[in-house]
Amino acid sequence: MRFTKMHGLGNNYIYVDLWQEQIPEEALSPLAIAVSDVNRGIGSDGLITIGPSAVADAQMRILNADGSESQNCGNGIRCVGKYLYDHALTKASAITVETKAGVMKLDLHIDERDLVSTVTVDMGPARLRRADLPVLSGEPEETALHDELSLNGETLQFTGISMGNPHAIFFVDDAKTHPVEVYGPLVERHALFPERVNVEFITMKNRRELDFRVWERGSGITQACGTGACAAVVAACLHNVSDRGEDVTVHLLGGDLVIRYDYDGHVYMTGPAEEICTGDWPHEPWRA
Repeated sequence: MRFTKMHGLGNNYIYVDLWQEQIPEEALSPLAIAVSDVNRGIGSDGLITIGPSAVADAQMRILNADGSESQNCGNGIRCVGKYLYDHALTKASAITVETKAGVMKLDLHIDERDLVSTVTVDMGPARLRRADLPVLSGEPEETALHDELSLNGETLQFTGISMGNPHAIFFVDDAKTHPVEVYGPLVERHALFPERVNVEFITMKNRRELDFRVWERGSGITQACGTGACAAVVAACLHNVSDRGEDVTVHLLGGDLVIRYDYDGHVYMTGPAEEICTGDWPHEPWRA
């Protein structure tokens, strides 16, 4: 099986082109676990497949490092856009990609080498109802703006946002030093989140800049999370510590993303996409 390894701000996945390869459905989860293993596999945050779509230019599916499937991935979808253009599967600079969270619109920014350097993604509308995550912290049709959960005797306040996948955002004094590895897994699997949750810890530097750390559902600490950065900026706007319609720079471990929560309710993300290498997985996928 041919694969391409790519990353968006260090959030790296193994990409498989389903126009060229075939993977049985039952093999996707074990294959994701196998290729993600840094010691016995290739090493990644998961597996992303790129293939034909009946409703868009391409379809992507995201399998986390633990084999679970995600609805969307902001860093991953930028890399999908780069793959499609750089590998001559499209020569359009405006394309669409089908995800489990819906069809996303991508604007590809082409450099002097005729390669994609950065991508702007219309991530769609932020979904604000508790039922959209879901989270069991109150009335399903209301927002989770000042919700609380109990953890090891502490009461913590969070904001719940769905970007097609669920996020719990915590405002903390210093995201850079916050013990993400302690709180992340406990919040991810907290009883309030029946489908588990991505966990973000953010600190506002000013109204147009914030520090960000993440514990991703199914993958743990990662260098970046595009949907999480989008959810963080939405939460900042809802709490009136940032402004809608303005670009906000989100500082992640892997680098910066620029996020705008626009007045139409949509969230726009701009950031880089990089190809690391290509190679051959020596096993048949269904034997992974």
